[in-house]
Amino acid sequence: MNYNDKKFRPISNTENGETSSETLFHYKQVGNILTSEYSGGKIKYGHLIGLDDASGKIEMRYHQVNDQDELMTGICISTPEILENGKIRLHENWEWTSGDYSKGSSIIEEE
Repeated sequence: MNYNDKKFRPISNTENGETSSETLFHYKQVGNILTSEYSGGKIKYGHLIGLDDASGKIEMRYHQVNDQDELMTGICISTPEILENGKIRLHENWEWTSGDYSKGSSIIEEE
């Protein structure tokens, strides 16, 4: 799966998450290493780094500064789905490694 230079926006998130439809992720990829910078909504600035496997599944770590000036960190597994229009939808299961350490799920889609 090639994620390089693709932009994603959340379409759903659990209540304990900080991303929203205002958050924009810009993915970069070199080999199987992915990075993304993101911001928007409750997030002033965020960054993720991850590895994708042969099926396109991504294991990642993220850190971000929210609109309360809190530094938040977490882990996430994203599983891709190819939509009829050829765009990518990522189904994400994540967990905070700071704050309340809660878990959640979200879906982001390629713009």
